[in-house]
Amino acid sequence: MKEIIVTSLEEGQRLDRILQRYLSQASSGFVYKMLRKKNITLNGKKTDAAVKLKQGDVIRLFFSDETLEKLTEPAKETDYPETDLDILYEDEHVLLINKIAGMLSQKASPSDVSLNEYAVGYLLASGAVTPDSLRTVRPSVCNRLDRNTSGIVAVGKSSAGLRELSAMFRDRTIHKYYQTLVAGRIDQEAEIDGWLYKDEKNNTVRIVESADGPDRDGGHRIVTRYRPLAHRSDGDDRHELTLLEVELVTGRSHQIRAHLSSIGHAVIGDPKYGNSRRNDYFRREYGLKGQLLHAGRIIFPKTDGTLAYLSGREFIAPLPGPFRNIVKGEHLS
Repeated sequence: MKEIIVTSLEEGQRLDRILQRYLSQASSGFVYKMLRKKNITLNGKKTDAAVKLKQGDVIRLFFSDETLEKLTEPAKETDYPETDLDILYEDEHVLLINKIAGMLSQKASPSDVSLNEYAVGYLLASGAVTPDSLRTVRPSVCNRLDRNTSGIVAVGKSSAGLRELSAMFRDRTIHKYYQTLVAGRIDQEAEIDGWLYKDEKNNTVRIVESADGPDRDGGHRIVTRYRPLAHRSDGDDRHELTLLEVELVTGRSHQIRAHLSSIGHAVIGDPKYGNSRRNDYFRREYGLKGQLLHAGRIIFPKTDGTLAYLSGREFIAPLPGPFRNIVKGEHLS
């Protein structure tokens, strides 16, 4: 007999979903049959598969050790390597990480190792999760940044954390602000909108001002706000630059990079939507290999759920060293 005590990590999940993850080698039909026959009980009683679990609930599996071994496949710690992570904040439900440029947020192919795996590796090493607990709740990244974009990535540690964080990003109630260095001088804050069309084959997007036209199908309306933070201050106007803070009102792939480029203010270092001659200068002078785009600030919405204690809280990730060096070297103030 195996006994599973429901923790805060699993609270709020349906019983059948936890069982299907825990008994990963069993079919869903087998799980439902075992519930009907009381080979699986909740708090000592027969129960419905769809019941939502509470912390402290006891699930009992009346199987032999041999059967359990066949039906379960514990996570291997080698699947979750460790690396140095810049942890901005952590509690029992939420983990905020300052992702470095060059690291994937999530796997793009099965062989990849992404921040998602590194985050679980960190939690395993710290004891916040165990190989056994990963059978029922697997902490996961709730927002994605491009590989070469640095900044705040939110990880849900518990079932409630995953559910509520994912809803905040999906519903765009969490406020996301990015810092970026762009070509040209911008003196006033503004809001721009347009329509974004994705080219799946080339993994690029294009922006048009209106959805009218023969190719309007498949487009998404986008809205981007920005305000200038600094300009070049050394009087050299050979290549004007502006440090911006950008707020994503909508959230689409490549939105900031493509939208700013469409109005003549390409992100410095951007290989897809930027100016190659300008990018070459920053590559030679500073060794820049990707776009200067950093998800530097988030503000949580007012909520009355499990994450109510985070309502209105702001978290900031400082600019990475290479970005700071360019801001200093180009005399932005």
